[in-house]
Amino acid sequence: MTQSTINPPFVTKGYACRVVDMKKEYVLKSETVRALRGVTFDVPEGDYVAIMGPSGSGKSTLLNMLGCLDKPTSGSLWLGDDDVAQMNDDQLADIRSKRIGFVFQAYNLIQQLTVVENIQVPLFYQGRSLSKEQHAKTIELAKLVGLGQRLDHRPTQLSGGQQQRVAIARSLVNNPYFILADEPTGNLDSRTTEEILQLFEKLNDEGRTIILVTHEDEVSKRAKRVVRLKDGRLQWDRTNSQEVREAAAKYAIENMPVEE
Repeated sequence: MTQSTINPPFVTKGYACRVVDMKKEYVLKSETVRALRGVTFDVPEGDYVAIMGPSGSGKSTLLNMLGCLDKPTSGSLWLGDDDVAQMNDDQLADIRSKRIGFVFQAYNLIQQLTVVENIQVPLFYQGRSLSKEQHAKTIELAKLVGLGQRLDHRPTQLSGGQQQRVAIARSLVNNPYFILADEPTGNLDSRTTEEILQLFEKLNDEGRTIILVTHEDEVSKRAKRVVRLKDGRLQWDRTNSQEVREAAAKYAIENMPVEE
C-alpha cells in the first residue's frame, strides 16, 4: 500500500475530542441507573486510544456518546470548538455524517453495493450528488486499504478481513475528526486481526486519530493509550510504551496459527 495523499483534518486546539465530567443516567423501572459518573479525558489529534472495561462499566454508553448516538445527562463532549452535548438530534446526525468515521464489528456493509459504492455511502447521507473528485477519492481509499483490485466486488465476494477493510475505507471518506472502531477485530481470526491492526497503525502513523473499543488485552496493547472504565468511572488512563506495543505485535505474529 502506498502512502496516503488524503490528509487528516485540522482539529481546533489540537484535540480530536474532549470529554469533560460526562454523566449519563437512565431510568429503568423507576430505578435510576448511573451508567457514567463524571468521566473526563481528552484525545489529542493523532492519538490512538483503546477503551476497555468489563460488562456494566459504562463502556458501551461512552461509545454511544463519542459517536453522537446519544447525549449525556450532564457534562460536555467537545469536537474542536463545538460542545456536541448541547446539540439537538438533527445537529448530532450532521456531526455523525461529517466528523466521525465508524467501524463496526459486523462491518455493516450493504450487500447489493460494490466496494467503491459502500465506501461512498456516507457521502450520499449528505444529500448531494457525488462529484468526480469524491469518486476519485473513494477509489484512492480502496487502494489505501489494499482493495484496489476489487473495486467492483460485492461483500459476498470478500473475506471478513476484506470487508472490514472496506469499512475502514468508508470511515475515512468524510475526512473525520476521528475513527471510532467498536470491537473491529471481534469477528476476525488471529491472522486477519493482525492485518487490521497493522492497517490501523499505518493510518495512525499518517496522522489519523483512532478511538478503539475492545475487550482484548492484546489488542489494547497495540494502541498508544488505554482508557479503562469501571462502574461508570475512569479507573485509569495509561500510555503504552513503544516497547509494549512492539512486544504485543511480535507476540501476535509469533503465535499465529500455521497456514495449512
